[in-house]
Amino acid sequence: MTPTSDLITTITAHIQSAPQQQITFASYMDLVLYHPSYGYYTTKASVLGPEGDFITSPHLGHDFGELLAVQFADMWCSLDQPTPFHLVEIGAGQGLIAGDVLAHLQQNHPDCYTALRYIIIEKSPILRTLQQKLLTHEKVSWSTLENLPPITGCLFSNELIDAFPVHVIQKHDNQLREVYVTVEDNTLHETLGPLSSNRLLEYFKLIGIDLLTDAYPDSYRTEVNLAALDWLDTVANKIDRGFLLTIDYGHTAQRYYSPARHQGTLKCYYQHRHHDDPYVNIGQQDLTTHVDFTALERYGVKVGLAPLGFTQQGLLLMALGLGERIATLTQTITPGPDSFNQLIQRRQVLHQLMDMSPIGLGTFGVLIQSKRLTDKPTLKGLTIPPLG
Repeated sequence: MTPTSDLITTITAHIQSAPQQQITFASYMDLVLYHPSYGYYTTKASVLGPEGDFITSPHLGHDFGELLAVQFADMWCSLDQPTPFHLVEIGAGQGLIAGDVLAHLQQNHPDCYTALRYIIIEKSPILRTLQQKLLTHEKVSWSTLENLPPITGCLFSNELIDAFPVHVIQKHDNQLREVYVTVEDNTLHETLGPLSSNRLLEYFKLIGIDLLTDAYPDSYRTEVNLAALDWLDTVANKIDRGFLLTIDYGHTAQRYYSPARHQGTLKCYYQHRHHDDPYVNIGQQDLTTHVDFTALERYGVKVGLAPLGFTQQGLLLMALGLGERIATLTQTITPGPDSFNQLIQRRQVLHQLMDMSPIGLGTFGVLIQSKRLTDKPTLKGLTIPPLG
């Protein structure tokens, strides 16, 4: 049997052994992405980058990690330069950000680098192996969230929460119903049923959204990321004093749950193309949803995290020095056709990081929260006001 057919057999067995022979979409998504033997993230070594299914900001060069390093050095100063200063990256991909952050801090912020302890939390065995090959560095260690002691510093993630399993909700006959996955004639199908948890109702109260108003049409479909709140609860307990920085594509709740977004945000990515069918290429494609930053901010307050600011990636990077890098390009290129082509390519890469078009990397959300800080710091990355 192929890994895909093995995974389908495993999913079918889960469904057939479940009450009413159905599982929530969140359970289905967890299996296809994270099953230890057949899941997308646990078995594929090349899910990221040009050879994978999608490209993230670190794959566009060293600038993204280097500019984040500027923000981390700023955070270290705002914490009164503690030793040790912990940077904890959750979901580090191939380790590209870590490598760029370490190199930039060592060269440009040596005192911060001396105090630094860089810890990676990585669930995927394959990605952890890639990271350990790239990061043969005394400053870097690996841990699990469970074993991570309370830290002083910054815990951060880039494009992590979008891949958490989500519950899918549909408005039907003026009631909130949940989408379940079942099996009929050896084929996976969806069916509607009662909500699997009261936490789903509590979620909408938290963010101030009522899908049962007339503004939302019948059959309106969307997602709820309860796993993100569970994760936030866990990581808040791992910060003794410092920051949580979350970068991902997403919206505030009012935009996320806009009546016009009647099919939700769930997308499937396979070989750099996206579509809407989560029941094909099972175990071979990524499933993602946008992040509700309002939920992260409001639930964060409940678990002891104070909101410092929400902005877009493009504005964050501009505040950290991306504009200066673009402005000085022509001063660093020697005359000649090859150098001119390098200049154009370099300019294109930098502009991609700050691209504020609807699907551009610059529109990614950036949420910074803090814990146990005496005064609210003015962080460099938040000095440019967000758009809108």
